[in-house]
Amino acid sequence: MMTDHIEKRIELKAPVSRVWRALTDHREFGEWFGVKLDGPFAAGQVSRGWITYPGYEYIKWEALVEKMEPERLFSYRWAHPKSLDKADYSPDYTGEPTTLVEFRLEKTATGTLLVVTESGFDKLPSDRRDECFRRNEGGWTEQMKNIEKYVSK
Repeated sequence: MMTDHIEKRIELKAPVSRVWRALTDHREFGEWFGVKLDGPFAAGQVSRGWITYPGYEYIKWEALVEKMEPERLFSYRWAHPKSLDKADYSPDYTGEPTTLVEFRLEKTATGTLLVVTESGFDKLPSDRRDECFRRNEGGWTEQMKNIEKYVSK
């Protein structure tokens, strides 16, 4: 079993420009991803906000945007909290190892192939690596459905 990275692929029936906007406009990203971001994404800058998914509004969103190659690649690094349980959750991720999330776009005959890869799980502390991997494996499955629904509106 591969435990260092997650990869999800979906063919979206929307042009590359539409999918790119859904990924990189912070307001649109927030709508399908379930996060309210403080401002636009910019390469080399930290993006901050709060999760809006019911029951998880206390969880901080923080990601360092790495690349924004128009209509081709959007990537960021984010840390994983020690716990998502409200009683044990700490919004301070300082010094925590990160994983890299990459969104790659390719034009297809009927729309856009979106490939999402999250890598670097093997760098996470061993006591929570498996849980982070399982949580995000399921999370990306849901997010693929969310973006498909969002761009097909």
